[in-house]
Amino acid sequence: MPAILLFWSRAERNKYSAPGSVAVMGKDYYKILGIQTGANEDEIKKAYRKMALKYHPDKNKDPNAEEKFKEIAEAYDVLSDPKKRAVYDQYGEEGLKTGGGTSGGSGNTFHYTFHGDPHATFASFFGGSNPFDIFFASSRSRMFNGFDQEDMDIDDDDDPFSAFGRFGFNGINGVHRRHQESLHTRRKVQDPPIIHELQVSLEEIYHGSTKRMKITRRRLNADGRTMRTEDKILNIVIKRGWKEGTKITFPKEGDATPDNIPADIVFILKDKPHSHFKRDGTNVVYTANISLKEALCGCTVNIPTIDGRVIPLPCNDIIKPGTVKRLRGEGLPFPKAPSQRGDLIVEFKIRFPDRIAPQTRQILKQHLPCS
Repeated sequence: MPAILLFWSRAERNKYSAPGSVAVMGKDYYKILGIQTGANEDEIKKAYRKMALKYHPDKNKDPNAEEKFKEIAEAYDVLSDPKKRAVYDQYGEEGLKTGGGTSGGSGNTFHYTFHGDPHATFASFFGGSNPFDIFFASSRSRMFNGFDQEDMDIDDDDDPFSAFGRFGFNGINGVHRRHQESLHTRRKVQDPPIIHELQVSLEEIYHGSTKRMKITRRRLNADGRTMRTEDKILNIVIKRGWKEGTKITFPKEGDATPDNIPADIVFILKDKPHSHFKRDGTNVVYTANISLKEALCGCTVNIPTIDGRVIPLPCNDIIKPGTVKRLRGEGLPFPKAPSQRGDLIVEFKIRFPDRIAPQTRQILKQHLPCS
C-alpha cells in the first residue's frame, strides 16, 4: 500500500486529504515562501522579508524576478491573514479564489482576489514606499557607511537584516526610528548661498576694519520640528589690503527648517566710490588738476594720501598729456604681506584757458616751437 501511494498524483492526494489538512491545489504558498505548513506568524514575516528582498526586481535582474516577486507578495498576503489562510489550508488556491470546494457538506462562499501590486505589499510591510532604496536605486551611491550593496547576501538562511544591525537596521518592520531620522538628515540638501554686496571704503581697506551686520533668521527648536525667529550679529573682519571681490563666508547662518541645511551667508567686498582716489589692485590713482601755465612752466602739486598726509610733488619738467608720476609705497597694503604697499600713481589733467588776449597770442607764436 505505501508503495502505491508514492505514485498518486498531487490532485489525488488532495482529494483524499483528511479534513483540516493542507489542500494544496494550484499555487503552493508555503513552498513559495519556503516555510512549513505549520509556520507561525513570525516565521511567515521573516520568510517574506527574506524572499521579497531576494527577488525584488530592482535588485534581482533575473527575467523571472518580477513574476516571482509578485508570487511572493500574494503568498504573504494570504498566509499573513488568518481568515484567508484558513480557507486556503482547507480548499487550496482554487477554492480560495473561486469559492468552490466543500468540506463536510458546507459550501465555501469566501472569494479572494490578489490586488496585483507586489510593490504595494512591499511598501506596506517595510513601513515606507522605498525604505531600502539605498540597496536598490542605481541612481544612488552604492556605498552606505562602507557597506556595498553587492555585498548584501540575502541567500543566507539567517535573517537577511541581521547583518545590518551595526547600521541601525533592526526589527521586523524595517528601519529603526532613530536611523530613519539619520537617513532623513543625510538626504537634506543645503539651500543656495545668500550673497550680499558689502561696500567698503579705501580707508577701511588701508587700515583694516570690522563691520557688524545684524541678520534675522529662522532657527529650529530643540524638538527639531518647530521654528523660532532670532536676530544675530555677524562680525565681518576686513583685513588690510583685501581685494575687491573677496568673499567672506558665514557657514549655515541662513534659515533653518526641518527639511533643509541652512544656507551659507556670503559677503562680497566692493570698493565704495572715493572722492580723490581710484583703486588699481594695490595701487591707488590720484588725478591732479593743473593749469596750462603750470604744465608748461613748472609747479609743485600737493598730493593727498589715503592715511591723511599731504606730499608735495615738484614738477619742474613740462607736463604733457598722459604724463604719470609715481609715489612709491604710498598705495594699499599687499593682502598677503601687509607691511608692503603699492604705489600712489599721479595722473595729470591740464586745464586749458577758454580764451587768450591778442597780445599774448602773438607772444606765444613768437616763442613757442612749431613742433
